[in-house]
Amino acid sequence: MPIRVGTWERLEPWAVARVALRGADGADVPRTVIVKWVRTHPVGTRTELAALRFLSDDLNLALTPRIIAADLSAGLVVMEDLAPRTALDHLLRRDGAAAHADRLAVFARAHGELSAATVGHADTYYTRRTALGPIDPAAGLVGRFARLQDETRGHAAALGAPFTGQAETELGTALDELSDPGPFLALSNGDAETNNLLLNESGPADARLIDFESAGYTHALSDAVCLYVPGPAWMSVGDPIATGLADHYRRVLACGVPEAEDDRRYGFGLAAACISWAIVRLQRFALLDTRSPGDDSRPQLVATLEAAARTAETHRALPHLTRWARRTADLLRRRRPDADLAFTDRAAFPPYTARA
Repeated sequence: MPIRVGTWERLEPWAVARVALRGADGADVPRTVIVKWVRTHPVGTRTELAALRFLSDDLNLALTPRIIAADLSAGLVVMEDLAPRTALDHLLRRDGAAAHADRLAVFARAHGELSAATVGHADTYYTRRTALGPIDPAAGLVGRFARLQDETRGHAAALGAPFTGQAETELGTALDELSDPGPFLALSNGDAETNNLLLNESGPADARLIDFESAGYTHALSDAVCLYVPGPAWMSVGDPIATGLADHYRRVLACGVPEAEDDRRYGFGLAAACISWAIVRLQRFALLDTRSPGDDSRPQLVATLEAAARTAETHRALPHLTRWARRTADLLRRRRPDADLAFTDRAAFPPYTARA
């Protein structure tokens, strides 16, 4: 069936375009589609194609855009256009979190649903993924955390906050948990942030998760970190227990991962995921020292460490590693007076305060 391209609208800065189509009279052709193309390396395109087809075709999960066509030799993927949905982070930046509490609940549930639905299906996903090109799932998961432990020792020492004794032992235990998730092994899109959830601004949310170029199986609670610890776009995300987002996520996750109802096991995994994320962000400290006082990235690192520590304290997990995170945050406050801010002051830093 012949299909013609009507218009082509580049969606900067991504390698993405919205394309209007014209089919023959009476042809069942979508009015618009999204086209993504490869700019550098094809691995991400292969991964996204495998993940989206796995979720829709193998699991019948209506939580992502539908693939319409793909030509990997040309580096092109055509998928469903999710308009008029908009990114959740756009709504939060425009109106504040209080105006979109219901949409934030959708965000939390969507990540819980993704994990709950994909637990136990890793072999099916990786069969699809390896059919498109070589990949080593075990090396990716275990190797990433092994590298993190080695790199962290050097960065912490250079900052003047070396790991010692029980803190280093707990770091190893935390990374062991993340590299061997057991029943918590689930698919993640690799970037569980509010910019990667599209939903309707009003009425039924009908949400979709996007951007699966870094997808893979990992510890499910890695996707919950964004509810507790600010990602790159935010100075604070508030208290998800007080707002109810923590319960929204956990209840849905437990539908597929009954172990999520075990407070000790859940709390330990969540603390490990939050502390490891803070450590990943800490590796930027030397770069942040080159930035001018007043640059939000400097206090943001303090906020990240302290939010991760609060999460671990709430769940009574990793006490020595938590104290290390607190000491490191205090060191950064003394080192950078512009970072010495009251991040728990809800008036100064309401939930989802955007980083400038």
